[in-house]
Amino acid sequence: MMTDSEIVEILSKVTTATITTILMKKGLRNVWLRGAKPLKQGQPRLVGRAFTLRFVPAREDLATPESWSSPRSTRAAIEAMPQGCIAVVDAMGTTDAGIFGDILCARMAKKGVAALITDGVLRDVTGILSINLPIWCNGVAAPPSVAGLTFVNWQEPIACGGVAVFPDDIIVVDDDGAVLIPSAIVGDVLKLAPEQEQLEGWIMSQVEAGASLPGLYPPNEENKARYEATKR
Repeated sequence: MMTDSEIVEILSKVTTATITTILMKKGLRNVWLRGAKPLKQGQPRLVGRAFTLRFVPAREDLATPESWSSPRSTRAAIEAMPQGCIAVVDAMGTTDAGIFGDILCARMAKKGVAALITDGVLRDVTGILSINLPIWCNGVAAPPSVAGLTFVNWQEPIACGGVAVFPDDIIVVDDDGAVLIPSAIVGDVLKLAPEQEQLEGWIMSQVEAGASLPGLYPPNEENKARYEATKR
């Protein structure tokens, strides 16, 4: 059983595109979280276990500024986040109410949260951009979360960007977006992903040398043998 630090070390060298290909071969197609786009360019590829948060539609008796002081609040959820986790927030794709602002994001950064991913939007974007918290989201909006959402719980199964996310699933996120690896099969992906990256690197070198694609990508038996010879 690999440690989380070993999982991070291996998968941080593997693109989300490669991971989706491996998962598709294993029968998993719905693993890319729709609407989670990098808030700014140059964010690193990150790997971590999902810490889930869930919003439902706003209900006037519950979605109030007073709810921010409730024991079941986004504030309480943030305090429960462990260092190195990736916060994954189900905002149902709502784009007119910011789930978090700069103060909450600053607290997450201070706690060592690796990244924030949501199919919703954020607010206080100028302040957020000055905070060292990598974020993938669906844009920005000025109104607070309670203008359109009710926060209900954390660390339970959610649907973020149309993907079922369970606590402790592995999330890998880069410029192509966020991809989920179910915790039960992360071991299989760890075995296959580095080899797939190495193979595709070799294929790219052949393309750059002028090789044509048929029989190369995917490789036929002759090219498989040529590739294996480079590893010996």
